[in-house]
Amino acid sequence: MYCYAPEVLHADWKDWRVVKVRSNIHDRLSKELSGLEGTIGIGTVTDPYQYAEKRFRLTEKCLKILKEKDFRIHLHTKSDLILRDIDLISSMRGEVGITITSVSDKYSKITEPGAPLPGKRLETLRRLSERGIDTYALIGPVLNHLEGNERDLVDAVVSTGVKRVYIDALNPRPLLMDRLARMNIRGSETSREMIRRLATDSGLIVKDVF
Repeated sequence: MYCYAPEVLHADWKDWRVVKVRSNIHDRLSKELSGLEGTIGIGTVTDPYQYAEKRFRLTEKCLKILKEKDFRIHLHTKSDLILRDIDLISSMRGEVGITITSVSDKYSKITEPGAPLPGKRLETLRRLSERGIDTYALIGPVLNHLEGNERDLVDAVVSTGVKRVYIDALNPRPLLMDRLARMNIRGSETSREMIRRLATDSGLIVKDVF
């Protein structure tokens, strides 16, 4: 609901829910890695573990290629499907981020329809962290429904064992803000500052992103 990606990619909102499978992406990746070095970002705009990945396993194939060539990865997702590849990821260099926007199933269904619910994401954070994978929680975008519930969110993140959190503000885009305004959804600087303070007091490393 709050996704900025369609406007960044100049895509029509009506077509955004149509999944286009790039079935040859792993072959393209293999060819394009020659001469490259550094960290490969996975999931920088769209989720690499959306439901189609369960069937097509393209992210898994790409990870295997990156592991073979010893690339460092920075992978970001909202999905517990990443746990399918936990053995593979734990053998690679890099870090993993999981987006957490709420501890409320009700608000998660409104703002992130179709995405895994908060409990699954928190469990995913815990299991990745327990395997020794460098894992962080991305709390964002911080929306107004968090006002008054900041401590519950921070306590839930702390309980997973992660050591750091990134905090993301709502990135305003014209069409996006029009849609959110109709639902009385907005960003909250008040909650951002409260989350930052509570997380710091809990011993977490806190950084702002975007």
